[in-house]
Amino acid sequence: MSNIPSEWEVIPLSEVIQTQKGKKPENLGPRDEVRTVPYITIAAFESKKVEVFAPEQDIPRCEPDDTLLVWDGARTGLCGRGVSGYVGSTITRVTSDLANPSYLYHFLNSHYSTLNTQTKGVGIPHINPVVLNALEFPLPPLAEQTRIVEKNEELLSDLDAGVAELKAAQKKLAQYRQSLLKSAVEGALTAEWRTKNKPKETGAQLLERILKERRVRWEEKQLARFKEQGKTPPKGWQDKYPEPVQPDTTNLPELPEGWFYSELEALIPPDKTGTKTGPFGSLLKKHEHKSSGIPVVGIENIDRMKFIPGSKIHITESKSRELSEYDLLAGDVVISRSGTVGEVCVIPDYLGIARFSTNIMRVRLNYQVILPDYFCLLLNGSPFVLQQIRKLCSGSTRDFLNTEILMSIIFLVPPINEQHKIILALYVSLQEVETQNNAILQSLTQAAAQRKNILKTAFSGQLVSQNPDDEPASVLLERIREERKTSIKTSKKTVTPRRKPSC
Repeated sequence: MSNIPSEWEVIPLSEVIQTQKGKKPENLGPRDEVRTVPYITIAAFESKKVEVFAPEQDIPRCEPDDTLLVWDGARTGLCGRGVSGYVGSTITRVTSDLANPSYLYHFLNSHYSTLNTQTKGVGIPHINPVVLNALEFPLPPLAEQTRIVEKNEELLSDLDAGVAELKAAQKKLAQYRQSLLKSAVEGALTAEWRTKNKPKETGAQLLERILKERRVRWEEKQLARFKEQGKTPPKGWQDKYPEPVQPDTTNLPELPEGWFYSELEALIPPDKTGTKTGPFGSLLKKHEHKSSGIPVVGIENIDRMKFIPGSKIHITESKSRELSEYDLLAGDVVISRSGTVGEVCVIPDYLGIARFSTNIMRVRLNYQVILPDYFCLLLNGSPFVLQQIRKLCSGSTRDFLNTEILMSIIFLVPPINEQHKIILALYVSLQEVETQNNAILQSLTQAAAQRKNILKTAFSGQLVSQNPDDEPASVLLERIREERKTSIKTSKKTVTPRRKPSC
């Protein structure tokens, strides 16, 4: 570390800090006459709201000025402060007799990325003590530390206020987006348009016509099969037609004029290509994954009604031929079965030959009845549909979507011309939302860069001016070292020696 003021010292962090690993109390529970001491977890120091309390015990405690460092887990290296109580088992209390508590906190906070990425351990990562202790700590005079903290927190406070406003605007924008989707799938978005554009054929009439055509095609296929096999159609063969079951709409909300309720069976082709779950187990093994070749679409490619290009997994052309029934065509809808269950998007024209992974479901719709974009809209913005998904997908350990669940969901469908109007009107509004959201994200990125710059300036001696009357850091360091030596000698003298047992 160079270009720091002459009155400063640069020393390893190991010489600056004292650490105390937290511990889980023996008894936890709600506050009562016995459990009165706050138990500090990551959630507690982030929100400053303690919800768990414990009885008096001889375990490490923290005070509001102490820096709390997450020692292990996915958020290793995260810093917090501002609370008092027992230190949680995954947290370490960090203090110093050389550094102002706030100066130390901001220093450690600025090194989150280093501590989080250079961890130690297999399985659950934890802070690497070697990395932590070797951090170069810029030590200013004690009086200058106070001035730095005051200026630093003034600037960061203003910055935090701006970030809070940006995040509030982002939240409102997300709520507005969801209300747009809701108004689209419930008919409010096109209510005025509907009064001036009466459909020649209602959704229900269209569905009835399509289902009749569907049955005719099925019968033609069956007759062709009998002819090919040289057989006479047996008596009652037409009764074997798998007629799509229409849902019971008795207690369902009233729909806008021309709309209808339907399960998925009536919205897909009758040839069993309508729904397909990705290949399981031995069909696609890990050693068959390639870095290039035919792309395999996974859940990472699915965003909110938006396809994200670029596949992590590829397969060879011969393997692709083996998995031909797991093909993807432009206009197919893909749905995530695990992770963020129900995320959905339409396969774009440019994708070309591709397959899909085991965590994906493919839906191939009858475009005469329902548009792929509108189907995606239902799974993103319809409270009626989303409530069914949440209820049906809720598992004992994690949410999971399968064909049986998807086929049991009831969808609300407008006439096809109104679907076109909804998608067009919504696209314009969502583009505006995305433009505003991108502007907010850019401002948040700039705020993060500004925060780094403020801290960099603070720890290089450029944030406040130096005062020649301040005690140099070298003198402070020497004094503290002497005090530590004295403290160690004193503690050794006070240790009571063991008595030899009498004979």
